[in-house]
Amino acid sequence: MAINIIEMLAKELGIRETQTSKAVELIDEGNTIPFISRYRKDATGGLTDEVLRQLDDRLKYLRNLEERKAEVIRLIEEQGKLTDELLEEIGKAEVLQRVEDIYKPYKKKRATRASKAKERGLEPLAMLILEQEIKEGSPEDYARDYVNPEKDVADEAAALAGACDIIAEIISDDADLTGELRDRTMRTAVLETKAIDAEAESPYEIYYDANEGISKIPNHRILAINRGEKEKFLNVKLLTDNEAMERQIAKKYITSRKSIWVELMEATIADSYKRLIAPSLEREARAALTERAEEEAIKIFGENTRNLLMVQPVKGARIISIDPGYRTGCKVAVLDETGKLLEYTTIFPTAPRNDVVGTERTLDKLARKHNINTIVIGNGTASRETEEIVAAWIRKSGLELKYTIVNEAGASVYSASKLASEEYPDLDVTTRGAMSLGRRLQDPLAELVKIDPKSIGVGQYQHDMNQSKLEHALGNVVEDCVNKVGVDLNTASPSLLSYIAGINMGIAKNIVAYREENGVFTDRRQLLKVAKLGPKAYTQCAGFLRIADGKNPLDNTSVHPESYDAAKKVLDKAGLKLAELTGGVSDIEQKLAEAMGGKLSIKNLANELEVGDMTLRDIIAEIKKPARDPREDAPAVVFRNDVRSFEDLKEGMELTGTVRNVVDFGAFVDIGVKHDGLVHISQLADKFIKHPMDVVAVADTVNVRIISIDTAKQRVGLTMKGVKQK
Repeated sequence: MAINIIEMLAKELGIRETQTSKAVELIDEGNTIPFISRYRKDATGGLTDEVLRQLDDRLKYLRNLEERKAEVIRLIEEQGKLTDELLEEIGKAEVLQRVEDIYKPYKKKRATRASKAKERGLEPLAMLILEQEIKEGSPEDYARDYVNPEKDVADEAAALAGACDIIAEIISDDADLTGELRDRTMRTAVLETKAIDAEAESPYEIYYDANEGISKIPNHRILAINRGEKEKFLNVKLLTDNEAMERQIAKKYITSRKSIWVELMEATIADSYKRLIAPSLEREARAALTERAEEEAIKIFGENTRNLLMVQPVKGARIISIDPGYRTGCKVAVLDETGKLLEYTTIFPTAPRNDVVGTERTLDKLARKHNINTIVIGNGTASRETEEIVAAWIRKSGLELKYTIVNEAGASVYSASKLASEEYPDLDVTTRGAMSLGRRLQDPLAELVKIDPKSIGVGQYQHDMNQSKLEHALGNVVEDCVNKVGVDLNTASPSLLSYIAGINMGIAKNIVAYREENGVFTDRRQLLKVAKLGPKAYTQCAGFLRIADGKNPLDNTSVHPESYDAAKKVLDKAGLKLAELTGGVSDIEQKLAEAMGGKLSIKNLANELEVGDMTLRDIIAEIKKPARDPREDAPAVVFRNDVRSFEDLKEGMELTGTVRNVVDFGAFVDIGVKHDGLVHISQLADKFIKHPMDVVAVADTVNVRIISIDTAKQRVGLTMKGVKQK
């Protein structure tokens, strides 16, 4: 009997079966998650993109499970060994591991000690021993009948050894017992770490002689230990209570303490556990720990990436963007409010040239010539020294200027990429990098989508993880962010367009090619003229693509073309013309209420317009504030007008900073010195918290107090306990 996938998904996700069934149906029809989340709310009961992602992933797993069950049933049936009981056991299995445990005895194995013993005719003796009914005589008396030198059974001892090998394999193939021992291992085993060379310096010294129960070990420690083992600093072992494990096996397999086989069975059980079961369970446990840790790390990485992508854009910033460096100088790119490159040059404020006067002259000239209001400095090599000089120049320039530090993680990856060379073939790598830093401030989402999410510096141990899982998860995050914000059809890059629902990179390039050949889009329906963008793709993508100053004001909203008639009827009901939509109608709800006799009833109006309640609410929200950018709710960027050195820091000092990264054990905060300070999880709140993300997120502005300073290692310990937050 197969499991009910819809019922299981609904139970796991805490949603109704009707919601689950409809979501599965929409996914099976080829609809994208962003489209279902935004434009099929009435069908799914408003399931979010996050829930839909979970549902989609579990749906794939459970369908794969059912396919594997069918395959296992077929393979066992071909051997003529399928029974009704076996069929029922396989049907009830809810995880792949259980299916594989059941299949293990029937799986074709390479030659084993047990299979060789069977070939020598020792299986009947093994079954005799397993029955444990004989209470008189000695084991050798019964083994004598199986001595056969021609079959390499030289004596009674050889016969008994071979029979015990068969029993050991039978025990190790017991699916129910394996499940029990696996559970016990995960509850009670201890992970022991030892140094390969106790004198070697490494980041793993705290693990040079340590052990911790695997049921309690934090995920970040698992990943650190794995890396230490991979880099050959650590030896890692899983320790279990072997005697307790053997007692558990004996409870099932020693059925008579009066039989002549007791000692032989005890020895066989010990052999089976040590030789066959324990190594397998250790591999499984280590794999399970790694999978658990990776899943958590990927989840954190994804959430950090989401928060970084959804940072509030800085509108109206005319920027001098500086990518710091020493020998080759600091690359400078000057950008207007739209990110257009106005000018670029190189300055040499740092060693070896230390041309401070020339740097100040260049910055002053550029700032006045291009009416600059913002300076952006990358946080990499020579950032600290460059910042000091820029801050000093701002103070004496007399200009209304502010500056900020931008995380340059991934900028070099982008600037040297094929994509960057296609976008700016006439610029060198370093100038592209400086441009990218400035644009990260103006529109973080549009710029960061050009970079492999793994390279944007908001994870931990990302290079040690399952890369396909990580790429899948981060790709989903980027897709959700891009579609939540929407993009300008007439200015978006292929990189940005490729994340829109229903559009791949090929179609994205075709959209840009159409734009370049035919001029700007003035109507969403023109998308249907783009090569390889058919009706199905149009349905998925149209609502997420905006056209400013187009023929139809609705094209600049997130209202889907399929709902245009309903939107026009809403406007008619409110006594408004379509042209009045531009800029929004802040009192739309009041106008609708007046038209309905003084009270707005969404349900009644939805019935009248023949649309769903949720769709109607979204239409009204868009009329109220067309194409509202959800990033407006994000914390504003923290700007500076002065510099702070490490030597300025004192214990007890309270500072304002920006969260740069959140990991299992705490949060790293930029407080204006070269290295970010760490707020350990124990210092994030006055109450107990399970995870740092319960309190902070990447790009948050927080107030902190310094509790420790390590000048030698340039480390700063921070706390948020007892510090008033905004």
